[in-house]
Amino acid sequence: MSWDWEKLKQQQQQTRGPAPPQMDEVVKNLKKIKLPGGPIVFVLLFVVVLGIYTSVYKIDTEEVGVVQRFGKYIKSTQPGLNFKLPFGIETVTPVPVRRILKEEFGFTSQRASSRGRSSFTTENTNEALMLTGDLNVAVVPWIVQYRVKDPYNYLFKVQNVTRLLRDMSEASMRLVVGDRSINEILTKRAEIADAAKVVLQAELDNSEAGITISTIEMKRTNVPGPVQDSFNEVNQATQEKERMIYQAREEYNKAIPTARGDAERVVKAAEGYALDRVNRAKGDADRFKSVYAEYIKAKDVTTRRLYLETLKELLPRMGPKYIVDDNQSNLLPLLNLNQPDLKNIAGASK
Repeated sequence: MSWDWEKLKQQQQQTRGPAPPQMDEVVKNLKKIKLPGGPIVFVLLFVVVLGIYTSVYKIDTEEVGVVQRFGKYIKSTQPGLNFKLPFGIETVTPVPVRRILKEEFGFTSQRASSRGRSSFTTENTNEALMLTGDLNVAVVPWIVQYRVKDPYNYLFKVQNVTRLLRDMSEASMRLVVGDRSINEILTKRAEIADAAKVVLQAELDNSEAGITISTIEMKRTNVPGPVQDSFNEVNQATQEKERMIYQAREEYNKAIPTARGDAERVVKAAEGYALDRVNRAKGDADRFKSVYAEYIKAKDVTTRRLYLETLKELLPRMGPKYIVDDNQSNLLPLLNLNQPDLKNIAGASK
């Protein structure tokens, strides 16, 4: 079966519509057009079209246009459709003033595919290696996010703003990291980022770079791989040291208050004993004074009363008492006067 190629092409043209004119056909058609005045009018028309084309420009919503006339700054234009002098007399440089830009330090994010569905990072440890205040080495990656604040300064005051930003960022971060220990670098990333942001913004303002720092984000800080094991051992030893210190403080907090309580109790007991002795001595002195006053009034009566009172206190303590007549001449020795009658006790038991 033979194919009718001409018929097939006609059917495809009918379904698709007429084909667009080719470049050769356009040139031929232009040559066929006859304008009054010949080529001069064509050149003038071309110049007018080119002037209109080069005098109109558009600025996106996130940008401003910096207009220069023969290289000299003239003005800044807002987003939208704008006009300028054509034929390169005025040039426009769009500057992203509302867009957040970023610079990465210590690593580089790259797209894994052209569609941008995934990404991976490439480490740059040489840029992130820093010396800490306690003479340790740390790997400190970070991200600087910024935006353009002054388009004029951004374009004309600094030759390479990106290079200046990277150099200033690295210098500021090394300055902040060099004042802190390795433990602070690993645990206080937010504090370090805030301090570096202040230092970096001050340096950029002094350089009139025309940019403002939005945030500095610290990535996961660590120590270099070759010293990772040794660093872990040091951390374990430090934790063991802190644990022993906490235990010693706990024992101290238990023993010291107890000893202080015992000492205070002994002191209070001694003070109470001293107060009791003083009060007793004062009472005895007052009682003696009162007795002496009565003795002065009636010496015989007071002497007899004191004698009787003394005997009243002593006689109950003396036990059995034996009274012997002074006139008794023949006194048989009385044996075992203080012993009970054993015979009576034995008879009673029977």
